[in-house]
Amino acid sequence: MIGQPLPAWTSFCGHDLSKNTLRGTYQSSRGPTLIDQPIQPPRRTHFIDVADGVIRAGRKLGAIDPARLDKNALLDGAMQATGLDDFGDDWFERPFDALLDSVKGEARLNAAGDLSAMKQFHHILRDRLYAQMWFKRHPEILARPLRNPVVIVGPMRSGTTRLHRLLAGDKRFAHLRSFETISPVPRPEFEQVLAGEKKDFRPKLASRIMKVARLANPRTLSIHPTGPYEPEEELGLLVASMWSMKHDAQWHVPSYAQWCEDEDPVPAYRHMANLLRLIGWSQQESSLRPWILKTPQHMLDLPALLEVFPDARLIFTHRDPKQFVASAASLAWNQQIIYSDHCDAARTGREWLGKTATMIERMRSSRDLIPANRMIDIQYEDMERDWRGTMERVYRFLGLDMAPAIPAMQRYLDRSARLKRRPHRYSLEQFGLRENEVSERFADYTETYGISTGTPISDTKRLRLGA
Repeated sequence: MIGQPLPAWTSFCGHDLSKNTLRGTYQSSRGPTLIDQPIQPPRRTHFIDVADGVIRAGRKLGAIDPARLDKNALLDGAMQATGLDDFGDDWFERPFDALLDSVKGEARLNAAGDLSAMKQFHHILRDRLYAQMWFKRHPEILARPLRNPVVIVGPMRSGTTRLHRLLAGDKRFAHLRSFETISPVPRPEFEQVLAGEKKDFRPKLASRIMKVARLANPRTLSIHPTGPYEPEEELGLLVASMWSMKHDAQWHVPSYAQWCEDEDPVPAYRHMANLLRLIGWSQQESSLRPWILKTPQHMLDLPALLEVFPDARLIFTHRDPKQFVASAASLAWNQQIIYSDHCDAARTGREWLGKTATMIERMRSSRDLIPANRMIDIQYEDMERDWRGTMERVYRFLGLDMAPAIPAMQRYLDRSARLKRRPHRYSLEQFGLRENEVSERFADYTETYGISTGTPISDTKRLRLGA
């Protein structure tokens, strides 16, 4: 916020951030003066401090049990809650072991954080049990084809959400809704929902979760505007196998992230595909309509994606790394400050700079596996300047007439403008990074793909139509 007084405090979450500075100006009696002032990332809300205090007090009084982040205890708890004992392919226990070790050894969760982690793991394990129940009850689910999915692949905050939601408005495609990525598996009484005798509880549950998330951090609405029925990515379907960089964004778990880089995630993608089949069945969706998919996780896992979806058509999104590195770090920071009292903005910036470099490197090396006629590259700046012309390119690539989809696309843009009440503000300096450093790190990437890098990042950058 150059040109305005900056906060005087220089620490947050117990870490000194005073070295993360840039030159700012202030108005003194002798006129504008250049001084070193820290640019601080946003603070967490008082709501989290209160919740954390209540949980700690409840544990001291014996009213709230300590969180048990033990695999066997969590597995047993899910089995007791459901009366089921088949989790499906037990491969998921390998990333689960690595994740639990990292959470307990590195994440330094507060009381609200470890309680939330325990509830999250219980939810995932319960859904695995219910998924296997449905596959046994209705074997036809696993026979549903998943033909010619359209998969959007790009770095976090590179326009993937906007492109995904524009395409999801076209009724010629199938898509996940937000409540289905939060709770992908219907409950045992769902056949009564299909018969019109009950309402699906999952949208109401998703709405409650979103309300709590906004209390915990109101910035979530600016960073990723959504609602229970909004089109959403399939990251939650990979989390069902305890796999995905959602965990990196939520907690400081570097050893888990490193473990994942050396692991073949094909089993996680197979389970994801089966959950898509289950969701399509629960939607009573035609299996002839191709799915629209997207998550930045696919940048790391393209070989696994292509093994499970061999006829996928891929849309790659590109954006100036100065923009998406800062935005990704901001997204992770706004998650991690909820769950831990020991956050470090410079560490967050370094981690996401490195993770972004790994994502791009893996994406580039895997593109050789894809026939040229099955992929297209889309520039973020082109979507900013001319979304309709850019989408016409996409539709030509898909071999479809765009005209029938235009009204739904315009409705999404109008709805998005209503959802996003405030701009998402961020800067590289908040996370101890410099623009020239990021530009140099990704120079070959930006040159190879013709990415515009002329616009300097602003800490008041407004993502008008969703990232």
